Amino acid sequence: SGAKKIKPDDHPRLYNVVEEMKIASGLEKMPDIYIIDDPALNAFATGRDPNRASVAITSGLLQKLNRDELQGVIGHEISHVKNRDVLLMAMCSVVLGTIVLLAWYGSRFLIFGGAGSRRSSSSRGGGQAQIIILIVALVFMILAPIFAQLIYFAISRKREYLADASSALYTRYPEGLASALEKLGAATGQLKSANKATAPMYIVNPFRQKGMKASDLSSTHPPISERIRILRAMSGASFNDYDQAYRQLHGGDKGVVPAASLAAATVPITTVKLEGEAGELNETQRARETSDVMWRLSNYNTITCDCGTKLRVPPNFKEPQIRCPHCGRTHRV
Repeated sequence: SGAKKIKPDDHPRLYNVVEEMKIASGLEKMPDIYIIDDPALNAFATGRDPNRASVAITSGLLQKLNRDELQGVIGHEISHVKNRDVLLMAMCSVVLGTIVLLAWYGSRFLIFGGAGSRRSSSSRGGGQAQIIILIVALVFMILAPIFAQLIYFAISRKREYLADASSALYTRYPEGLASALEKLGAATGQLKSANKATAPMYIVNPFRQKGMKASDLSSTHPPISERIRILRAMSGASFNDYDQAYRQLHGGDKGVVPAASLAAATVPITTVKLEGEAGELNETQRARETSDVMWRLSNYNTITCDCGTKLRVPPNFKEPQIRCPHCGRTHRV
């Protein structure tokens, strides 16, 4: 995927946000942090347990999100680590794959391996019953993988709701994630390195159709527009507040947050800085910050000319000197 692992001094803003969410979630170990050099807007978490976890975010998302929005996204991904969703979805994938394989081999055996026994049975008068059994078995083998996939997708969508609720709890500010999801929903680029096996761990489905409403029973994520409405309907920042907002939107008594998590008290929503206030970077500054980080992580040497031009020297550059294309000054490499 071309992901680059960062240290605290590589991207302090991102590292500090991940550290804040790590503390808020109660994780004991800081996850590794990676930046994917891709203009698409997305992020994901990986690792079978909290002690071997990583969080990755695209350079495109780093450029687009302010600090509050970045906190919301990182809180969502840290929740996947905290709740062991990576391990859960991996186990679900194994079960799903096993069902698909058994159904495939079973159908081939019934079609090709049972031909001789059907002929011998039909000669003894029992062929009609065996044909009925064969048809029922084939229907079951066709439908079993389909239902298994639908269950897999339903589990994935439920874990996404829980991750959104956890992000609101960790940040105490549901609007941060809601605003980030709006930007993600409006984006059109698709992550080049995505694959279907890891799709449930992304903040949004990397294979979704364009727009915020696209979702169906075969999607790993709920519709982005629905997730935004739930977050903005929250009266507080607790699991119970999220569950109430979910039930209000769906018009039923069935919630989405596990019952054990609903006992916690209501958490008030905090007032945070808005973009443009002191200390907050605008989009141009974030783009420059992210670009500088990616150059450094790719081992490019940066030479600043007296005229203000920044010369990016690749690691395989062999010449002893380089000339500034703007003012003509020569610099030693």
